Amino acid sequence: MNPIFSLEGKIALITGGGSGIGNAIAKCMIAAGGTVVITGRRETPLQEAVAELGERAHYVVNDVTDLSQLEALVEHIETTIGSIDVLVNNAGINMKKPALEVSDEDFHRIIHTNLSAVFSLTRACAKRMVARQSGSILMISSMAAYYGIDRVVAYGASKSGVEGMVQVLTSEFSKFNVRVNAIAPGFIETAMMKTAMSSDPDRMNKALDRTPMGYFGKPEDIGWAAVYLSSDAAKYVTGVSLPVDGGNSIGF
Repeated sequence: MNPIFSLEGKIALITGGGSGIGNAIAKCMIAAGGTVVITGRRETPLQEAVAELGERAHYVVNDVTDLSQLEALVEHIETTIGSIDVLVNNAGINMKKPALEVSDEDFHRIIHTNLSAVFSLTRACAKRMVARQSGSILMISSMAAYYGIDRVVAYGASKSGVEGMVQVLTSEFSKFNVRVNAIAPGFIETAMMKTAMSSDPDRMNKALDRTPMGYFGKPEDIGWAAVYLSSDAAKYVTGVSLPVDGGNSIGF
């Protein structure tokens, strides 16, 4: 690998890193020479993931929705493993339900996990990154922030909020050499996505029809984009939202 794309010597904290896209990001960052710390609520999947990832992988059981514990999480990692160079805010939840059936509790739950927790953890990491004048923060956005998708009003609102947060934090952190970017996955073949699509073939066909490349992406497509944005190759890239979507965001 070209050294400019290397993550050697860097430590990345990846929320929701035990499965799906988060796990793919971890695999790619390990392959690029980095060290990763993955978090999630269930210990067994984290243990299994770390066993597969190898000696440069660590895990901490953590629920990002418990905002009171996020500062302690960051302090624990920085004290026991090392300074966090890269934060990947990957953990998130979705809910497919007609807007008129979404309760206030439903809406709050999605916003709390996908937006409030992302900000709280970002703040905890950014304090230290700003002090060191170095760091990369990655948000995982969505096509739902790019255009209207039916039955995901809370999710779409949360990801639109993430996009706005990227812009504001970029305006505040850039002078400290802390970069903030987002990746907006298109339709990526994870276990969760396959389950959702298999129960809604019309939605699957619609998604494929508006994807110019004509096929769904793989989790590693997101992983390698995350490696690029976290590496020195992207040292002058901040405030962007990168679609990794086979052209879906501009598809007709």
